[in-house]
Amino acid sequence: MTSAASPHLTGGLNTLVIRGRVDADRAELTPRGELVHGCADVLARTLAELPAGVTRVDLDMADVHFMDTAGLQFLDVLGDFRRRRSLTVTVTNWNGQPRRILELAGVNTADPLTGTDSAEAAPAAPAVALERAERLHVLQEEVDQLRQAIASRPVIDQARGILMATHGCSSDQAWHILRETSQLSNTKLRDVAAAVTASAEADGPAPPAALRTALQRAAARRRRS
Repeated sequence: MTSAASPHLTGGLNTLVIRGRVDADRAELTPRGELVHGCADVLARTLAELPAGVTRVDLDMADVHFMDTAGLQFLDVLGDFRRRRSLTVTVTNWNGQPRRILELAGVNTADPLTGTDSAEAAPAAPAVALERAERLHVLQEEVDQLRQAIASRPVIDQARGILMATHGCSSDQAWHILRETSQLSNTKLRDVAAAVTASAEADGPAPPAALRTALQRAAARRRRS
């Protein structure tokens, strides 16, 4: 007989929802969304509601599409739960950006709970601790860059549309114009897109001279190609 392991739990809008069911002594949990701040609390509440007779918990992470360093806390909660309850826990099907983050953190994606159980983890030597800190720093930088890219997407799409209308070019050609303008003027792509978008507004400011020149050169190259 299959029954619900827990109600739907969420750590916030568009963050994390965990769906689950219990079949005999096995619980199947399916997290969906993002492993960000609060995700460990959502997991802890879900695990606390599992029946006492459960001896195995399987998590399918295929629907988790984004994570930051809070995802490591998520794994710590799982590892501690496995140790306290002395049961089998699997965490499989990591994909995309979450898998990349785990790899950067030096976590085995096939068995990510290795080393997360407090009874198994030995005190880290200074060199190991330093390496771990450096990995986490790189990990956080990559997460921050991805967040910036997501935030920049709307203005970049607007700029592409403006260039398509202005120069009668395709979406791909508009993208190349933006990228080449960024390179020629040594300006961040998002700032180029913001300047193009602002200049298209009524009484909007014209792009700075250097940026305007680079934009003209990039557009001319696209026309010749």
